[in-house]
Amino acid sequence: MRAVVYGSFRLLILFDVADAIRLKELRALMGETVAERVTSFARPAPDYVRFERPPVVESVEGGQLRYYDYGVVSVEMDSPFELEWPQLVIESSRWIADPAAESRAMALLRPRLDRAAKALVNPYSQWLSEDYYVIALRDGGSPAAELLSAHGHEIAQIVRGEALTLSAAEQQEVLQARLSYYPTDLLVVGWSAAFVCDSPGSIEPTIQLLEYANTQLLEYRHYDELLTRVLEGVYASLERGTGFLRRWRMAREAARLNTIRLDVTELAERTDNSIKFLSDMFYARLYRLAAARVGVPDYRNLVESKLRIAGELYQFMVDQFQQARAFVLELLVVIILVIELIFLFRGKPG
Repeated sequence: MRAVVYGSFRLLILFDVADAIRLKELRALMGETVAERVTSFARPAPDYVRFERPPVVESVEGGQLRYYDYGVVSVEMDSPFELEWPQLVIESSRWIADPAAESRAMALLRPRLDRAAKALVNPYSQWLSEDYYVIALRDGGSPAAELLSAHGHEIAQIVRGEALTLSAAEQQEVLQARLSYYPTDLLVVGWSAAFVCDSPGSIEPTIQLLEYANTQLLEYRHYDELLTRVLEGVYASLERGTGFLRRWRMAREAARLNTIRLDVTELAERTDNSIKFLSDMFYARLYRLAAARVGVPDYRNLVESKLRIAGELYQFMVDQFQQARAFVLELLVVIILVIELIFLFRGKPG
Protein backbone atom coordinates (compact mmCIF):
# COMPACT_ATOMS: atom_id res chain seq x y z
CA MET A 1 0.00 0.00 0.00
CA ARG A 2 1.41 3.34 -1.05
CA ALA A 3 1.76 6.12 1.51
CA VAL A 4 -0.51 9.15 1.13
CA VAL A 5 0.88 12.54 2.12
CA TYR A 6 -1.05 15.69 3.00
CA GLY A 7 -0.09 19.29 2.48
CA SER A 8 -0.41 22.20 0.10
CA PHE A 9 1.16 23.74 -2.95
CA ARG A 10 2.16 27.34 -2.22
CA LEU A 11 2.87 29.61 -5.16
CA LEU A 12 4.62 32.93 -4.45
CA ILE A 13 4.67 35.41 -7.33
CA LEU A 14 6.37 38.68 -6.48
CA PHE A 15 6.17 41.94 -8.42
CA ASP A 16 8.35 45.03 -8.08
CA VAL A 17 5.72 47.73 -8.63
CA ALA A 18 7.19 50.97 -7.24
CA ASP A 19 10.13 52.59 -5.47
CA ALA A 20 8.18 52.30 -2.22
CA ILE A 21 4.71 51.73 -0.76
CA ARG A 22 3.50 53.97 2.05
CA LEU A 23 1.96 51.25 4.21
CA LYS A 24 0.10 53.58 6.57
CA GLU A 25 -1.56 55.30 3.63
CA LEU A 26 -2.27 51.93 2.02
CA ARG A 27 -4.16 50.77 5.12
CA ALA A 28 -6.24 53.95 5.07
CA LEU A 29 -7.06 53.53 1.38
CA MET A 30 -7.97 49.84 1.61
CA GLY A 31 -9.68 49.93 4.99
CA GLU A 32 -10.57 46.70 6.75
CA THR A 33 -9.52 44.49 3.84
CA VAL A 34 -5.86 44.63 4.93
CA ALA A 35 -3.98 43.95 8.16
CA GLU A 36 -0.38 44.10 9.34
CA ARG A 37 1.48 40.82 9.05
CA VAL A 38 2.77 39.62 12.42
CA THR A 39 5.74 37.28 12.14
CA SER A 40 5.53 34.49 14.71
CA PHE A 41 8.63 32.31 14.76
CA ALA A 42 8.11 28.75 15.95
CA ARG A 43 11.80 28.07 16.66
CA PRO A 44 13.88 29.93 19.27
CA ALA A 45 14.69 33.39 17.96
CA PRO A 46 15.78 36.69 19.55
CA ASP A 47 13.13 39.34 20.11
CA TYR A 48 14.44 41.59 17.34
CA VAL A 49 14.13 38.98 14.59
CA ARG A 50 11.15 40.83 13.23
CA PHE A 51 10.27 42.92 10.21
CA GLU A 52 10.98 46.55 11.10
CA ARG A 53 8.04 47.55 8.90
CA PRO A 54 5.92 44.39 8.56
CA PRO A 55 4.20 43.94 5.20
CA VAL A 56 0.50 44.66 4.94
CA VAL A 57 -1.58 41.56 4.22
CA GLU A 58 -4.76 41.38 2.15
CA SER A 59 -6.74 38.13 2.03
CA VAL A 60 -8.09 37.08 -1.36
CA GLU A 61 -9.86 33.99 -2.57
CA GLY A 62 -7.36 31.12 -2.52
CA GLY A 63 -4.50 33.10 -1.00
CA GLN A 64 -3.05 36.41 0.16
CA LEU A 65 -1.43 39.58 -1.12
CA ARG A 66 1.44 41.07 0.89
CA TYR A 67 2.63 44.64 0.38
CA TYR A 68 6.21 45.48 1.38
CA ASP A 69 7.26 49.06 2.07
CA TYR A 70 10.18 48.84 -0.40
CA GLY A 71 7.79 48.50 -3.36
CA VAL A 72 7.34 44.72 -3.71
CA VAL A 73 3.98 42.95 -3.65
CA SER A 74 3.76 39.20 -3.14
CA VAL A 75 0.79 37.19 -4.41
CA GLU A 76 0.46 33.85 -2.63
CA MET A 77 -1.87 31.17 -3.97
CA ASP A 78 -2.55 28.06 -1.91
CA SER A 79 -3.83 24.71 -3.17
CA PRO A 80 -4.17 21.77 -0.70
CA PHE A 81 -3.36 18.22 -1.78
CA GLU A 82 -3.77 14.63 -0.61
CA LEU A 83 -1.59 12.48 -2.85
CA GLU A 84 0.68 9.46 -3.03
CA TRP A 85 4.35 10.20 -3.61
CA PRO A 86 4.43 9.36 -7.36
CA GLN A 87 1.37 11.57 -7.91
CA LEU A 88 2.94 14.35 -5.84
CA VAL A 89 6.04 14.36 -8.07
CA ILE A 90 3.92 14.60 -11.24
CA GLU A 91 1.55 17.25 -9.86
CA SER A 92 4.46 19.33 -8.54
CA SER A 93 6.10 19.27 -11.97
CA ARG A 94 2.86 20.34 -13.68
CA TRP A 95 2.18 23.02 -11.10
CA ILE A 96 5.68 24.55 -11.34
CA ALA A 97 5.49 24.56 -15.16
CA ASP A 98 2.04 26.22 -15.29
CA PRO A 99 2.43 29.20 -17.69
CA ALA A 100 -0.84 30.83 -16.63
CA ALA A 101 0.11 31.36 -12.98
CA GLU A 102 1.66 34.81 -13.47
CA SER A 103 -1.29 36.12 -15.49
CA ARG A 104 -3.68 34.96 -12.76
CA ALA A 105 -1.58 36.71 -10.13
CA MET A 106 -1.49 39.94 -12.16
CA ALA A 107 -5.25 39.78 -12.62
CA LEU A 108 -5.61 39.67 -8.84
CA LEU A 109 -3.13 42.46 -8.22
CA ARG A 110 -3.81 45.14 -10.86
CA PRO A 111 -7.27 46.30 -9.70
CA ARG A 112 -6.05 46.46 -6.12
CA LEU A 113 -3.02 48.54 -7.04
CA ASP A 114 -5.26 50.88 -9.03
CA ARG A 115 -7.26 51.42 -5.87
CA ALA A 116 -4.07 51.95 -3.83
CA ALA A 117 -2.31 54.17 -6.40
CA LYS A 118 -1.92 57.12 -3.99
CA ALA A 119 0.15 54.97 -1.65
CA LEU A 120 2.71 54.09 -4.35
CA VAL A 121 5.92 56.11 -4.63
CA ASN A 122 7.08 56.40 -8.26
CA PRO A 123 5.05 53.44 -9.59
CA TYR A 124 6.60 51.51 -12.50
CA SER A 125 4.90 51.03 -15.84
CA GLN A 126 6.58 47.64 -16.25
CA TRP A 127 6.99 45.20 -13.38
CA LEU A 128 9.86 42.82 -12.74
CA SER A 129 8.62 39.54 -11.30
CA GLU A 130 9.90 36.48 -9.48
CA ASP A 131 8.04 33.26 -8.83
CA TYR A 132 8.81 30.70 -6.15
CA TYR A 133 7.11 27.42 -5.32
CA VAL A 134 6.81 25.75 -1.95
CA ILE A 135 5.61 22.18 -1.56
CA ALA A 136 4.58 21.97 2.08
CA LEU A 137 3.90 18.61 3.73
CA ARG A 138 2.34 18.30 7.14
CA ASP A 139 4.74 16.58 9.51
CA GLY A 140 3.75 12.91 9.80
CA GLY A 141 5.98 12.22 12.79
CA SER A 142 8.64 10.29 10.86
CA PRO A 143 12.29 11.29 11.33
CA ALA A 144 13.69 13.45 8.54
CA ALA A 145 16.49 10.92 8.01
CA GLU A 146 13.92 8.20 7.27
CA LEU A 147 12.01 10.53 4.95
CA LEU A 148 15.17 11.30 2.99
CA SER A 149 16.16 7.63 2.88
CA ALA A 150 12.76 6.48 1.60
CA HIS A 151 11.82 9.43 -0.61
CA GLY A 152 14.99 11.46 -1.21
CA HIS A 153 14.85 10.92 -4.98
CA GLU A 154 11.24 12.13 -5.11
CA ILE A 155 12.04 15.18 -2.96
CA ALA A 156 14.91 16.06 -5.32
CA GLN A 157 12.53 15.80 -8.30
CA ILE A 158 9.96 17.98 -6.54
CA VAL A 159 12.51 20.71 -5.76
CA ARG A 160 13.77 20.65 -9.35
CA GLY A 161 10.26 20.50 -10.81
CA GLU A 162 11.16 17.35 -12.74
CA ALA A 163 8.82 14.48 -13.56
CA LEU A 164 11.75 12.21 -14.50
CA THR A 165 14.17 10.63 -12.05
CA LEU A 166 17.37 12.61 -11.54
CA SER A 167 20.89 11.20 -11.55
CA ALA A 168 22.47 10.27 -8.23
CA ALA A 169 24.88 13.24 -8.48
CA GLU A 170 22.03 15.70 -9.14
CA GLN A 171 19.98 14.26 -6.27
CA GLN A 172 22.94 14.75 -3.95
CA GLU A 173 23.42 18.33 -5.14
CA VAL A 174 19.75 19.15 -4.49
CA LEU A 175 19.55 17.44 -1.10
CA GLN A 176 22.71 19.01 0.33
CA ALA A 177 20.79 22.30 0.64
CA ARG A 178 18.70 21.02 3.54
CA LEU A 179 18.07 22.07 7.10
CA SER A 180 16.33 20.57 10.14
CA TYR A 181 15.78 21.84 13.67
CA TYR A 182 13.94 18.90 15.22
CA PRO A 183 14.35 15.26 14.12
CA THR A 184 11.02 15.28 12.28
CA ASP A 185 11.18 18.57 10.32
CA LEU A 186 12.90 19.05 6.98
CA LEU A 187 13.54 21.93 4.56
CA VAL A 188 15.19 21.42 1.16
CA VAL A 189 15.76 24.66 -0.77
CA GLY A 190 16.23 25.02 -4.51
CA TRP A 191 16.61 28.06 -6.77
CA SER A 192 12.96 28.03 -7.89
CA ALA A 193 11.21 25.76 -5.35
CA ALA A 194 11.48 24.40 -1.83
CA PHE A 195 10.22 21.29 -0.07
CA VAL A 196 9.06 21.74 3.53
CA CYS A 197 7.88 19.03 5.92
CA ASP A 198 6.89 20.46 9.28
CA SER A 199 4.02 21.24 11.62
CA PRO A 200 1.53 23.86 10.35
CA GLY A 201 2.70 26.43 12.89
CA SER A 202 6.31 26.06 11.79
CA ILE A 203 5.68 26.01 8.04
CA GLU A 204 4.41 29.60 7.97
CA PRO A 205 7.54 31.39 9.29
CA THR A 206 9.67 29.23 6.97
CA ILE A 207 7.60 30.35 3.98
CA GLN A 208 7.83 33.96 5.19
CA LEU A 209 11.63 33.82 5.11
CA LEU A 210 11.66 32.10 1.71
CA GLU A 211 9.42 34.91 0.46
CA TYR A 212 11.63 37.57 2.03
CA ALA A 213 14.73 36.14 0.31
CA ASN A 214 12.91 36.35 -3.01
CA THR A 215 11.83 39.96 -2.40
CA GLN A 216 15.50 40.80 -1.89
CA LEU A 217 16.41 38.99 -5.10
CA LEU A 218 13.76 40.96 -6.97
CA GLU A 219 14.98 44.29 -5.56
CA TYR A 220 18.61 43.58 -6.44
CA ARG A 221 17.55 42.57 -9.95
CA HIS A 222 15.81 45.94 -10.25
CA TYR A 223 18.88 47.84 -9.01
CA ASP A 224 21.10 45.85 -11.37
CA GLU A 225 18.96 46.73 -14.40
CA LEU A 226 18.70 50.38 -13.34
CA LEU A 227 22.46 50.75 -12.89
CA THR A 228 23.11 48.95 -16.18
CA ARG A 229 20.96 51.50 -18.05
CA VAL A 230 22.54 54.43 -16.21
CA LEU A 231 26.11 53.24 -16.86
CA GLU A 232 25.34 52.60 -20.54
CA GLY A 233 24.15 56.22 -20.80
CA VAL A 234 27.31 57.51 -19.09
CA TYR A 235 29.58 55.45 -21.35
CA ALA A 236 27.70 56.72 -24.43
CA SER A 237 28.16 60.28 -23.20
CA LEU A 238 31.88 59.78 -22.62
CA GLU A 239 32.30 58.24 -26.07
CA ARG A 240 31.18 61.56 -27.56
CA GLY A 241 34.44 62.96 -26.31
CA THR A 242 35.84 65.00 -23.45
CA GLY A 243 36.42 68.26 -25.26
CA PHE A 244 36.06 71.59 -23.53
CA LEU A 245 32.30 71.97 -24.03
CA ARG A 246 31.66 68.32 -23.13
CA ARG A 247 33.67 68.73 -19.93
CA TRP A 248 31.63 71.80 -19.03
CA ARG A 249 28.40 69.79 -19.31
CA MET A 250 29.73 66.94 -17.19
CA ALA A 251 28.83 68.67 -13.92
CA ARG A 252 25.12 68.15 -14.58
CA GLU A 253 25.61 64.57 -15.79
CA ALA A 254 27.85 63.75 -12.80
CA ALA A 255 25.28 65.17 -10.37
CA ARG A 256 22.54 63.01 -11.95
CA LEU A 257 24.75 59.90 -11.78
CA ASN A 258 25.62 60.54 -8.14
CA THR A 259 21.96 61.11 -7.21
CA ILE A 260 21.01 57.74 -8.74
CA ARG A 261 23.98 56.05 -7.05
CA LEU A 262 23.00 57.42 -3.64
CA ASP A 263 19.33 56.52 -4.21
CA VAL A 264 20.20 52.92 -5.05
CA THR A 265 22.52 52.69 -2.03
CA GLU A 266 19.77 53.98 0.26
CA LEU A 267 17.12 51.66 -1.19
CA ALA A 268 19.44 48.65 -0.97
CA GLU A 269 20.23 49.43 2.68
CA ARG A 270 16.54 49.78 3.47
CA THR A 271 15.84 46.39 1.87
CA ASP A 272 18.73 44.76 3.78
CA ASN A 273 17.70 46.30 7.08
CA SER A 274 14.00 45.44 6.85
CA ILE A 275 14.60 42.34 8.99
CA LYS A 276 17.37 41.57 11.48
CA PHE A 277 18.95 38.27 12.48
CA LEU A 278 21.34 36.97 15.07
CA SER A 279 24.13 35.30 13.12
CA ASP A 280 23.99 31.84 14.71
CA MET A 281 20.24 31.46 15.15
CA PHE A 282 18.31 28.81 13.22
CA TYR A 283 16.26 31.34 11.22
CA ALA A 284 19.39 33.24 10.27
CA ARG A 285 20.87 30.03 8.86
CA LEU A 286 17.58 29.29 7.13
CA TYR A 287 17.57 32.72 5.52
CA ARG A 288 21.22 32.48 4.42
CA LEU A 289 20.56 29.07 2.86
CA ALA A 290 17.50 30.37 1.00
CA ALA A 291 19.22 33.58 -0.11
CA ALA A 292 22.25 31.69 -1.42
CA ARG A 293 20.08 29.21 -3.34
CA VAL A 294 17.88 31.80 -5.05
CA GLY A 295 20.88 33.99 -5.96
CA VAL A 296 20.66 37.02 -3.66
CA PRO A 297 24.45 37.23 -2.97
CA ASP A 298 25.22 37.02 -6.71
CA TYR A 299 22.95 39.93 -7.62
CA ARG A 300 24.06 41.89 -4.57
CA ASN A 301 27.69 41.55 -5.69
CA LEU A 302 26.71 42.74 -9.18
CA VAL A 303 24.96 45.79 -7.75
CA GLU A 304 27.84 46.62 -5.41
CA SER A 305 30.31 46.30 -8.30
CA LYS A 306 28.25 48.66 -10.47
CA LEU A 307 27.90 51.11 -7.59
CA ARG A 308 31.70 51.18 -7.31
CA ILE A 309 32.01 51.78 -11.04
CA ALA A 310 29.41 54.55 -10.82
CA GLY A 311 31.40 56.14 -7.99
CA GLU A 312 34.61 56.02 -10.05
CA LEU A 313 32.85 57.48 -13.10
CA TYR A 314 31.34 60.22 -10.95
CA GLN A 315 34.79 61.18 -9.65
CA PHE A 316 36.23 61.11 -13.21
CA MET A 317 33.46 63.36 -14.52
CA VAL A 318 33.85 65.79 -11.61
CA ASP A 319 37.61 65.90 -12.24
CA GLN A 320 37.00 66.63 -15.93
CA PHE A 321 34.60 69.45 -15.05
CA GLN A 322 37.03 70.86 -12.48
CA GLN A 323 39.79 70.90 -15.09
CA ALA A 324 37.51 72.73 -17.53
CA ARG A 325 36.54 75.23 -14.85
CA ALA A 326 40.15 75.77 -13.82
CA PHE A 327 41.05 76.39 -17.47
CA VAL A 328 38.25 78.98 -17.78
CA LEU A 329 39.33 80.72 -14.58
CA GLU A 330 42.95 80.82 -15.72
CA LEU A 331 41.85 82.14 -19.11
CA LEU A 332 39.79 84.86 -17.44
CA VAL A 333 42.76 85.86 -15.29
CA VAL A 334 44.96 86.12 -18.40
CA ILE A 335 42.31 88.19 -20.24
CA ILE A 336 41.95 90.56 -17.27
CA LEU A 337 45.74 90.99 -17.08
CA VAL A 338 45.93 91.70 -20.82
CA ILE A 339 43.14 94.29 -20.56
CA GLU A 340 44.86 95.96 -17.61
CA LEU A 341 48.15 96.05 -19.50
CA ILE A 342 46.43 97.58 -22.54
CA PHE A 343 44.89 100.31 -20.41
CA LEU A 344 48.17 100.80 -18.62
CA PHE A 345 50.18 101.34 -21.80
CA ARG A 346 47.45 103.47 -23.38
CA GLY A 347 47.50 105.75 -20.35
CA LYS A 348 51.24 106.45 -20.59
CA PRO A 349 52.30 109.72 -22.36
CA GLY A 350 54.03 109.28 -25.74
